[in-house]
Amino acid sequence: MNVLRFTDLAAQGKVAGQRVFIRADLNVPQDDAGNITEDTRIRASVPCIRQALDAGAAVMVTSHLGRPTEGQFKPEDSLAPVARRLGELLGREVPLVSNWVDSVQVAPGQVVLLENCRLNKGEKKNDEALSRKLAALTDIYVNDAFGTAHRAEATTYGIAQYARIACAGPLLAAEIDAITQALAHPKRPLVAIVAGSKVSTKLTILKSLADKVDQLIVGGGIANTFMLASGLPIGKSLAEPDLRDQAQAVIEAMRARGAAVPIPVDVVTAKTFAADAPATVKDANAVAEDDLILDIGPRTAEILAAQLREAGTIVWNGPVGVFEFDAFSKGTEAIARAIAASSAFSIAGGGDTLAAIAKYGIEDRVGYISTGGGAFLEVLEGKTLPAFEILEKRAAG
Repeated sequence: MNVLRFTDLAAQGKVAGQRVFIRADLNVPQDDAGNITEDTRIRASVPCIRQALDAGAAVMVTSHLGRPTEGQFKPEDSLAPVARRLGELLGREVPLVSNWVDSVQVAPGQVVLLENCRLNKGEKKNDEALSRKLAALTDIYVNDAFGTAHRAEATTYGIAQYARIACAGPLLAAEIDAITQALAHPKRPLVAIVAGSKVSTKLTILKSLADKVDQLIVGGGIANTFMLASGLPIGKSLAEPDLRDQAQAVIEAMRARGAAVPIPVDVVTAKTFAADAPATVKDANAVAEDDLILDIGPRTAEILAAQLREAGTIVWNGPVGVFEFDAFSKGTEAIARAIAASSAFSIAGGGDTLAAIAKYGIEDRVGYISTGGGAFLEVLEGKTLPAFEILEKRAAG
């Protein structure tokens, strides 16, 4: 994917004295008192901001936070807690600027945080007048927010249309490189793990991957639907019986290419959905009518782990069981540890996946951990993300 990169502009000395507008993703979780409970996204934004400051730019940073109503400020919509945390990480005060659409005062070597961009009327609808105003604030627009790359909004798309220069920040560029390595030029075999509660929410992803991958591992409620399609009993487990035909079509599409969707040979069941429910390992064809399947069984886990250890590229989205409950976490742990032990290039994304990676402490053994949930899924679907599209257009002149 051919886009201008901010790192290259900085290395070429083209940033000094310029007004740099960085669209970051600082949408972090907070408790009821407004305290930030997890700051990964803020920390991930720091390299781009530092790069701009070190290059002598006048730096403006903005982000959305939550789902505010445009034009109606409420204290809980404010980026004030983010400004404080960003200041701690940068070792300098980061002033928070409100009502900034018409002008921003910032000198070279300084940084300001522009209040929640989704408070601006026209942001979500990518209003042209707003986009042109934003573009007038800056000499260089930098998109460093992969988590919003699937949305065409004024700060992710419109401003990139009209800014003098539009480029990808280091975080966005890293996502582009990792996705390209995993999907456009993968080392084979390419194994994808797609797990979650519903086939319906990931059907287009499954169909898209069925054309690309050598092994398509399904987990969670999705696997239960695939088990139904294969004629196996699933008791009262979460599934979508009306999508059996769609699951069967994915199995057939893979089979026609000499590829496979491995169906569980054993499962871990319980009678109730609870952390303290007794766990029972059963053959996949022995699930009782009142059983809930809450994890893959040990033989299935070992079969899948063996495939992952031999993979050339691994794409991972979703745990394969209810890993939050220790009795039903063994399958996801086996998958995670196999990915960590594999020499394959691995890319992982999605909130539950990141939680599993953190739980098993394998962050440093996953090739690339994606910061975007919805954006990551849309890339897996084969969609061209609006933010990538406009940056490619601008790079092409």
